[in-house]
Amino acid sequence: MRHYEIMFITRPTLSEEETKKVVNSFKKTITDNGSKVTDEKTLGQRELAYEIKDFKSGNYYIFEVESKDDKAIKEFDRLALISKDIIRHLITKLEK
Repeated sequence: MRHYEIMFITRPTLSEEETKKVVNSFKKTITDNGSKVTDEKTLGQRELAYEIKDFKSGNYYIFEVESKDDKAIKEFDRLALISKDIIRHLITKLEK
């Protein structure tokens, strides 16, 4: 099994309901592609070190994912790059 950590930042202008919808849709993307979200953390809204897409802050989230292959990770990456709601994301492979 492969283990990944996905950190992503959503736009601060989203309402709480819209943010939950975005987070749940990306979680569904991971589970629909044969992987499992083992841990989920909400770090809340924080100031960014520098402006990203004209935003000075963002809502931080971390998923820990367990996967047999990288299909779900590649799909998350593809959709996160397209999404206007995610301003930055980072995928890290964990050694366990």
